[in-house]
Amino acid sequence: MSVAHANTLVERMGIEITEATPERVVGTMPVEGNSQPYGLLHGGASCVLAETLGSVGAAMHAGRERIAVGIEINATHHRSATSGLVTGVATRLHGGRTLATYDIEITDDRGRKVCTARLTCMLRDA
Repeated sequence: MSVAHANTLVERMGIEITEATPERVVGTMPVEGNSQPYGLLHGGASCVLAETLGSVGAAMHAGRERIAVGIEINATHHRSATSGLVTGVATRLHGGRTLATYDIEITDDRGRKVCTARLTCMLRDA
């Protein structure tokens, strides 16, 4: 985990970034501790993973003198996950001067699609 994510929701959710470029960000999150009362991965947890990965990519795209803030996210939950890790892959769809948009696909340990999301971040001066 990076110093930037210490003492944040990313740390509390157990999210680990495993690959990061402005074009593609990959990370994992445990299902355990991020589930709803029925033992299924919480849909909000999937959104946290998606927004984290897309925001990391957008921040890298923005550069050191600018920041990225999420302004819109949508998600479709395809199937449940009950154990193990889920893996998210954020792929940049648009990288402009003021907006960056990422498509995020989250899969379970068996490679089955759990959730797809799209995140748009506004890029602004720090």
